[in-house]
Amino acid sequence: MTAPTSYPAPAVPQAPLQAMAPHRPSGMRVSLAFVEHRVNVWLRFGQPSVEIVLDRWRRVAMFTPRKVCCRVKWIGNDYGTALWQLMVLQAPTPFEAAQRVAGVLPGARILLRADGEARVKAVLAAIDAIEVLGIDPCAVAATYWRTVGNRLAARQPLPIYTTERHAAYLAREALQ
Repeated sequence: MTAPTSYPAPAVPQAPLQAMAPHRPSGMRVSLAFVEHRVNVWLRFGQPSVEIVLDRWRRVAMFTPRKVCCRVKWIGNDYGTALWQLMVLQAPTPFEAAQRVAGVLPGARILLRADGEARVKAVLAAIDAIEVLGIDPCAVAATYWRTVGNRLAARQPLPIYTTERHAAYLAREALQ
């Protein structure tokens, strides 16, 4: 009896990992708009790498990966305010999962979402308090924004961001 013959496996070209993943643009595009008494979508904080003016009413702010910004959306109609919304967003890296957000391409990591006038104004007051401390809201720990969102959902008082908390966050980041 003869041993079965083994044939060499056909050569399969190996594509790099980046070529197999779907291409997603690097960074995040946030659409901004202003139409008096109707629409106001603006950045409360965040330093876009590029800002493109499309026309008198519309702009696009571009953010590099991992940058944080806060977008506030107010929509009104003939009867008054129709929508208040605030989102703290982080630009995803090309291989990171991102959530879909209207007006944000290709998407973002949502760190905080507040809907309704009272909740949006509470978060705006928390942002103002952070700026009074001399801390850039873009540099605040992502866990703080998530905690604020959870407290809003649970109807609990919002946590206070302190300089000690910020120093602890910066020390933790330095270790990583």
